[in-house]
Amino acid sequence: MSKTEFSSGEHLLVHNHSEDSEPIEGGSELRQDIVTGDWVVVATTRAKRPSDFADFKRQESDPGVGQCPFEHPEETGQEKDTLIYRGSDGDWSLRVFPNKYPAFIHGRPPRTREEGPYFAMTGMGYHEVVVTRDHYKHLALLEPWQVSEVLDAYQDRYLTLMKKKSVRYVQVIHNHGKEAGASIVHPHSQLLAFPVISPYIQAELTGAERYWRANRHNVYRVMSEFEIKHQQRVVFENDRFIAFCPFASRSAFEVWVMPKYSAPYFERLSDDDKLLAGEALQKALLTIYKALGDPPYNFYLHTSPCDGKDYPHFQWHIEILPHTATWAGFELSTGVEIVSIQPEAAAEHLRSML
Repeated sequence: MSKTEFSSGEHLLVHNHSEDSEPIEGGSELRQDIVTGDWVVVATTRAKRPSDFADFKRQESDPGVGQCPFEHPEETGQEKDTLIYRGSDGDWSLRVFPNKYPAFIHGRPPRTREEGPYFAMTGMGYHEVVVTRDHYKHLALLEPWQVSEVLDAYQDRYLTLMKKKSVRYVQVIHNHGKEAGASIVHPHSQLLAFPVISPYIQAELTGAERYWRANRHNVYRVMSEFEIKHQQRVVFENDRFIAFCPFASRSAFEVWVMPKYSAPYFERLSDDDKLLAGEALQKALLTIYKALGDPPYNFYLHTSPCDGKDYPHFQWHIEILPHTATWAGFELSTGVEIVSIQPEAAAEHLRSML
């Protein structure tokens, strides 16, 4: 058994790495995220069959190619491309341009203000959109090399934005489906560069450092090596990357894509590994598409901040979260999510889609 304290709500993060005990039978199971210490409930008492999740129907709101602002961005008032890739026929295959309605705005000196006990600062930063060519082919339906091209664009723009004044973090997100926040159907990702490090990233950084101090092991390597050895939650793997359902999944069919080797910084991804990362991401998205009937989902890339500090114990990774349930009172009041399928069963079902 691992040495764990429950009284304070935080685990001790000292483990003897012995073989697992038998799964808890009956009722529900509280599982703890090994990095952040967050809890989730795997509600086996209300468990669903994997096929039950495919009944979810996405809201359709596609006005069609003729009214899509991303088909010909230069004709719809978008700013000049910051990056564009073209095929052998001369047509563009991917392009990046500033968001027309940015969450962060550059070009003005940052300002701060205080209001009593409160503090605020201007929303300085950059907000760009990464658009792939085909209006109807989202990432799950692209070829792996095409998804690698998307990762290449992320990296290219990351390397530029991370050098901008006041930028401490660059967040890559991808929303698929109206329920996941995609206001435009045409497949696209977003990059947001801003001057603060989010609490979620900080929690992962702190957890990784704490685990290292307690165990002298990289927590992300511990996770990937355990998943590769036991294979229960692995969805796909190649020589350099693994796609798996986390032990403490926060949503049904959550999948992480992560390097098998130590890699704190996404921006340092090599060209060869970019191809393998693209394959792993495309396979993960394809299994979710097939298993759940094209559900809405979000994925985002977590990597080390670009604040000049060293984060040797972190590991960049992509987290994919399908939308299969709605938060209710328990989740909103506690921050503890209830998942109605075991990650092991979810992974088995996703593997069967390959």
